[in-house]
Parts: sequence; C-alpha cells; structure tokens
Amino acid sequence: MPIFAAFSMAAAMAAAPVAPPDTLEQRVAACLACHSVKERGDAYFPRIAGKPAGYLYNQLRNFRDGRRHYPMMTYMVTRLTDDYLREIADYFAAQHPPYAAATAGSGAQANAAQLARGEALVRQGDAAKKIPACVACHGTALSGVEPAIPGLLGLPSDYINAQFGNWKSKSRRAAAPDCMADIAARLSDADVAAASAWLSQQAPDTNARPATSLPAPLPLACGSVPASAASSSAIASPHQATAGARTAALPAAAPSPRGGAK
Repeated sequence: MPIFAAFSMAAAMAAAPVAPPDTLEQRVAACLACHSVKERGDAYFPRIAGKPAGYLYNQLRNFRDGRRHYPMMTYMVTRLTDDYLREIADYFAAQHPPYAAATAGSGAQANAAQLARGEALVRQGDAAKKIPACVACHGTALSGVEPAIPGLLGLPSDYINAQFGNWKSKSRRAAAPDCMADIAARLSDADVAAASAWLSQQAPDTNARPATSLPAPLPLACGSVPASAASSSAIASPHQATAGARTAALPAAAPSPRGGAK
C-alpha cells in the first residue's frame, strides 16, 4: 500500500496546475483576446494600443460607471479600482505595434464627393453647423493629444460610424460637458459616413505618437480633457514637431463640395 500511495501522490503532484506568472500582461490576457496588441483591423474591436493613457483610463471608467455600454467590457471592469484601471491604461498606451490593414467596410464605397466632404469636415469643420474640425482637437496629424484625446487613424469606417451612432442615441456618454455628443448631434448621417470614409482611407504612421499639446485651446468645452490640457498651447516637443511634419503624408486639403465649410 505505501508504494501505491507514493505513486498516487506523485501523480497528483504532476497533475497540479502551475500558477501563471503574476504580471500585468498576464492579468490583461482577457483584454488581449479582443484587443490583441498584434492588430487585426477588426471593425468591432478597435485598436487601443498607443492611445493616450488618460483616454484609455476614461473609457475604462465609462464602462465601469455606466456611461458606455458593452456587456463584456462592463463585466470585466465592474469591480476594478481606479488604480487598477490606470495600470491597464498605462500598459496599452505603451504598446506601439505596426498597424494592420483596416477592414474595408462601408467607407470603401464612398465616391469622390463624399470623400471631399469628409476631408473638409476633418480639416476645416463646418462653421455653418457649428462643427469644429477634427484636427482642432485630435491633432494636426490625427494621432491624438496627451493626455486624453485619441488618434483617429487606423480605425475601420464601420467602427467610427457605430460610435457616432452611440453618441447620437446617448448610449455612449462621457464626463460633462460631453463635447463629442454635442458634435455628433450636429452631424448628419451623411456627414458621419463621409468623415469615417475619409479617415479610414488614410494610412496611419506606426512611428507617430500622440502630440504633447495643441497649438490653440480646444474649440469647445470637453469634460474628459483636463482644463490645463484643454487650454494648453505649449511649444511642441521635437517628437511632436516630427509627427506634425508627417501630415505631408495626408492629401492636401480639398475644397468642400458644399463650398462653405471652414
């Protein structure tokens, strides 16, 4: 019997599971199932790698606190503390993998007039509708701005369309004043489709990083952006200047098909 007992104990020890390493990467494995660092260009699960940490932190809090709604995300973050959410945000903000080819999506069907309208909205906005240019907040290179404004390139058009739909229906909200909800309300469905189509067809630069500041204050109040950042017009860092120079890779601005967008 002692021999059999020894064999049984050895077998049990061999079958005992090995505890995974207690690292942050291991802890965010559930996140990586959808938001893989090696991007897939998926229209449903956006690229979060390299986004400003403050932006990612805000979105995690929004899911936890009920301002954004997606059952899987809500389930995973409901019991996490602010400090833990900051760690997760910092982890993904530090990742800068190559961009995957974006899913073609509905934006691939846009015609020249729609793309021109989209570019005009992104670069100039529409003064008549009180719509600021995307670049006024998201940076000249559209790579985002520290600490809390995301980049807009490398996202499939259908994902962008879905988010504007969520803002319009108020199923996605942010800290008040909710600037994106205000802008979404002023955009027609055609405007949203035009802007998303143009953005989705711009090739993102893997070496681009979020700018450290904007050259002018934000065009409208935004509760998700710290007041100091919203009013900052600090001199750009050398890296930001390099990123700004990369805007040459974006096509030159074309006049709006409506003729009056500024």
